[in-house]
Amino acid sequence: MPISPEIRDIIFLDIETVASFYDYNELDERLKTQWARKANYFKRDTQLTDEDVYRDRAGIYAEFGKVVCVAVAKFVEHESGELILRTKAYYGDDEKTLLTDFKNMLEKMDPVNTKLCAHNGKEFDFPYLCRRMLVNCIPLPLLLNLSGRKSWEVPHLDTMELWKFGDYKHYTSLDLLATIFNIPSSKSDIDGSQVNEVYHREKGLDRITAYCIRDVVVLAQLFLKMKCISLEKELVVQNA
Repeated sequence: MPISPEIRDIIFLDIETVASFYDYNELDERLKTQWARKANYFKRDTQLTDEDVYRDRAGIYAEFGKVVCVAVAKFVEHESGELILRTKAYYGDDEKTLLTDFKNMLEKMDPVNTKLCAHNGKEFDFPYLCRRMLVNCIPLPLLLNLSGRKSWEVPHLDTMELWKFGDYKHYTSLDLLATIFNIPSSKSDIDGSQVNEVYHREKGLDRITAYCIRDVVVLAQLFLKMKCISLEKELVVQNA
């Protein structure tokens, strides 16, 4: 089937992040002080220590975490005329290398028509990527650099924002939306809450990467559902 104009120029993406250091005690004293200030905002149990909170939360803050995987996907038309979803993952222990490779890919895309789509991307994926690129002294690619742009010029789509319809009171997970739209879950052997442990304790980067790719496939399928775009056949996924 021909590619719908609504999805032709979209790059879907998902990232996985972990704490820069697994052990809180590896932080230098300045970072410990800064973490203590951050941790005070979300301590619900006064018995929790800064170290306890660090273990669970550090990876979701770009100041204390790092990116270990970026999975991307794009709908393309196969030479047979069949619509396929092509995926690729940028991953590794060297954050600067994987972010540079990701940036180089973005810079090959059409800067006028290309859009990036993520779930909760405007609050998490996009700003996290930008912050970590700056920390690693990587100039931001045009598709992520929003400086001086008006709201309607921002080339970013967010499936959670599409689902909210202006209601900002609640977070809705990708897995919940996949459930109600009858899309197979990506949470087969790991979920987001386990990524930090799998990375630091199990050295399971391959598992994390596979999970990240599954997430971006779910994201792309969700976008189709939200745009009421039906496929004539089951979606074919092709990994680069």
